[in-house]
Amino acid sequence: MLLYIIIAAIAALVIFCIAIIYHDTHNFVVRSYDIDTDKIDGDLTIAFLSDLHGYVYGDNNDRLLKAIDDIAPDAVMCAGDMFIGMKIHGRIEYEAGLHVLTELAKKYKVYMANGNHEKKVKTFTKKFGNFYDRYKDTLKRAGVIILENDSVNMEDNKVRVTGLDLPLEYFRKIKKKQMDTGYISKLVGSASKDKYQVLIAHNPQYFPEYADWGADLSLAGHVHGGIIRLPLLGGVVSPSIALFPKYDGGEFKIGSKRMILSRGLGTHTIHVRMFNPGEIDVIRLHEVKDVT
Repeated sequence: MLLYIIIAAIAALVIFCIAIIYHDTHNFVVRSYDIDTDKIDGDLTIAFLSDLHGYVYGDNNDRLLKAIDDIAPDAVMCAGDMFIGMKIHGRIEYEAGLHVLTELAKKYKVYMANGNHEKKVKTFTKKFGNFYDRYKDTLKRAGVIILENDSVNMEDNKVRVTGLDLPLEYFRKIKKKQMDTGYISKLVGSASKDKYQVLIAHNPQYFPEYADWGADLSLAGHVHGGIIRLPLLGGVVSPSIALFPKYDGGEFKIGSKRMILSRGLGTHTIHVRMFNPGEIDVIRLHEVKDVT
């Protein structure tokens, strides 16, 4: 009898886990963050997304697009990895991410920096040809502002947006590559001191370097929330194969500097999410003249 009870309990646990994984890989949530700053004029609402990896929510991602419309953002920012940087059945399946970005660009200012998957197809032209250039050109013609180690000023509210395009060696597994002091400045120039400086930087491991550079707000992704999340312990594993990564998802602070780390919307390689649904982040910047 005890054996039957144990088998039944194990079977129930397996079924429960499968149900959670199915739910979390087919649904997303919206998480909100409020930030006060004396650097901006007026309030600003940003919808932030990352790591779609070709996922489709609803018919042609209509659920995802509606959720962003419901937010009614002043701008959309994207930290990349909108497709998987590998050929599946001989081709890169990029259409879902391209559709989301081009549809959003019809209604909102869309600012995008590359993730490691865009960087991969951009770097390995022998394998992927000119795919990246064609993809980028299509986005630009649709009005998406692609930031590859460059910056733009947002109109009317004293916000500067910079996109960091790190080499692939900064995404290597197991052993993190150390970043030299001043390296970000060599890539993108100096941070703005009088404007609210946003840095879209896919890899959250380098948040201390982003803060030291001068980013008031860093927007990152890459970690997928740690794939599986456990109570108290957080995310279990990162793409660099680090167990219980320090930066797994949510809001992090170093002094007055902040990072919002998206848990992403999709998966790749390991198609698992557990206690960790996809997410869209809403960041509301509030003008406060005396921040103390």
